[in-house]
Amino acid sequence: MFVLCIFKRYQDTPIVKANNRGLSYALLITLMLCFLSPFTFFGHPTQITCMIRQNMFGIIFAISISTVLAKTITVIIAFNVRDPRSRSARWLGTRVPSAVLLLCSFVPILICTVWLLLEPPYPEKTQMGDITILQCDEGSVLFFYLMLGYLGLLASVSFVVAFYARNLPQSFNEAQLLTFSMLVFLAVWISFIPAYLSTQGKYLVAVEIFAILSSATGVLGCIFFPKCYIILCKPHINTKKYLIKSTNQL
Repeated sequence: MFVLCIFKRYQDTPIVKANNRGLSYALLITLMLCFLSPFTFFGHPTQITCMIRQNMFGIIFAISISTVLAKTITVIIAFNVRDPRSRSARWLGTRVPSAVLLLCSFVPILICTVWLLLEPPYPEKTQMGDITILQCDEGSVLFFYLMLGYLGLLASVSFVVAFYARNLPQSFNEAQLLTFSMLVFLAVWISFIPAYLSTQGKYLVAVEIFAILSSATGVLGCIFFPKCYIILCKPHINTKKYLIKSTNQL
């Protein structure tokens, strides 16, 4: 929320306007929802919380990564279009990222809908000696790992595309920031899978909450903290004059 307020306050500056300002707002909003999603894991498991917590997490993260991919494609389009004032450039600059965001976000919504219709998660009791563990059974393990696999595939594609665009000679090119954010995201979730399979009970929930918070923090920090540093600490760089000067030097 603090970063979003900074971006709204300085929305007309070059560093905020670069690489699609609307996608930046969308990514910040979905990241806020990512930080709020662990609250569905707290407390006594109920039918509703068991049904929404994994699906909410999967859909929100899919939208976040889709936004990162759309921002990366925006960088590539902005560099490769020769005349940014042409009609085709304006069409590509708005339609393609929006189409990528909608298409990539539709897949997890479809997966979660089928999951809830066929074999939804439900609360269960597990007896371990004298201890009774109340937890959520994921219902269909296939759909759970299908959702995680799609998130991994989407993050890998975003990482590869951002890695390709990282050296494009453009002022305020955020492709390097997007590359690092996807690298952190993949590192967290690759380490999550063996940890998830080797834990039980409340520690299982703690592992997933830690993965959600750490990956969301990594994406937020890698993409937006360097920009906030320039906005707040180096405002002389965040000017149109500096942008033109840097572009001429490149």
